[in-house]
Amino acid sequence: MTIRIAWGITGCGDHLKESLDVMKELTIEHDLDVRVFLSEAGEMVVKWYKLYKELKASFPKTYSERSPNVPFLVGDLQLGKYDFLLIMPSTSNTVGKIAAGISDTLLSNAAAMAMKAKVRVYIFPADQKSGEITTDLPGGKKLTLTMRDVDIEAVDKLRKMPFITVMGHPDEIRDIIRNHIETKEIIHSSSVKEKNREIEPG
Repeated sequence: MTIRIAWGITGCGDHLKESLDVMKELTIEHDLDVRVFLSEAGEMVVKWYKLYKELKASFPKTYSERSPNVPFLVGDLQLGKYDFLLIMPSTSNTVGKIAAGISDTLLSNAAAMAMKAKVRVYIFPADQKSGEITTDLPGGKKLTLTMRDVDIEAVDKLRKMPFITVMGHPDEIRDIIRNHIETKEIIHSSSVKEKNREIEPG
């Protein structure tokens, strides 16, 4: 069963390469239909990390934000054209907007509308644990960042919101996709059995 995914990338460089690698692998393994939606900052950061060509080559259906409604991702989410919305990796800015109910960007708007339409949203925030994290910069240099309480609190708010799942690492998308495939196969199998019963002679 084909799984259709709207994959949003924000302006977060932490775990960006890992996110791209795992999505490339899973798309080939499961023949996924993935469309990529770059926030304004997402496009800038992907290019800064010199990953834009690789992203476009692996995912030709890649679109860049022009406004909160362009491209019109929210419409396709509400019509059920995607199995789920994935935002990975996510900046603390996008997390904060979604947690506060602000939908003035492409991906915060997409998350809000997906939740209203009861479409699952999976999000990987880079800033979700107290303390320090070390992230890779373009060129291989390391940068140590200290997490802010306000960002941790926003992630905690997301965990309590319906239809949102906060991921602890990009690798968690593996099991999420497998579960969606299995669920879709069970529903399809049940539908076929039901139709067969309807056409059986009485």
